Amino acid sequence: MHTIWSGSISFGLVNIPVKLSSAIREDTIKFNSLAKDDHSRIRYKKVSETTGKEVAFKDIVKGYAFEKDKFVIIDDADFEKVSKVKTGTIDIVQFSKIAEIDPLLYDKPYYLHAAKGGEKTYKLLQEALEKSGLVGIAQFMLRNREHVCTVRSYNKRLILSQLHYAEEIRELPADTGSGIVISDMELKLAKQLIDQLTQKFDASKFQDHYVEELRKIIDAKTSGKKLKVAPAKKAGQSEVRDLMEVLKASIAPPKRGKAA
Repeated sequence: MHTIWSGSISFGLVNIPVKLSSAIREDTIKFNSLAKDDHSRIRYKKVSETTGKEVAFKDIVKGYAFEKDKFVIIDDADFEKVSKVKTGTIDIVQFSKIAEIDPLLYDKPYYLHAAKGGEKTYKLLQEALEKSGLVGIAQFMLRNREHVCTVRSYNKRLILSQLHYAEEIRELPADTGSGIVISDMELKLAKQLIDQLTQKFDASKFQDHYVEELRKIIDAKTSGKKLKVAPAKKAGQSEVRDLMEVLKASIAPPKRGKAA
């Protein structure tokens, strides 16, 4: 498993050497851009707006636009001035209940592996978190930015989940449902429908059907076969129907011979 960061977890005077690796694998299909006529690769060049000429990577600098078309240049020396906050440590600053963390804040999950010499302290933290039911709230540097994260026990391992900062969360959209009154019967039927569809969550039951179908088309074209695909149904405009009627129809038992 590819290591993307090495350092240590720190809480109190305890220091645990660890390695960080991504816990997710993006299941996407990547395409190359080609010229329509001869299928040659399309290359993207960095070109100066003033001269129209390509600029070499060594001649490109970073600029911050403080006004329209006015930039202040930030060089390596400027970045080094703030590098003093860049450490190789995941600093746990407190422990909290996981229920206190709004799911909206979660961003990316990573696996934490015990590095050589840190196996016992790693296991100690993992078991302590598992038995307490708490998660560590920590800060650490990754890719030139300071992040806030949780460290929690998961299947006898430690998982780091990167969080968004509170100021990164956008304001809720305007409430368009104010003034709407829900009757007791509508609420009862809605709860009945929810109960009818309630079951234990199993992530393995869900697949990306779009990617699966796209792979079939790619495989067929690669092998020179012709794949028959049923035309997609056009989504029509949803009909506004009586809410009680829809709720009652939703919880009605399926007709014999048809799947629920």
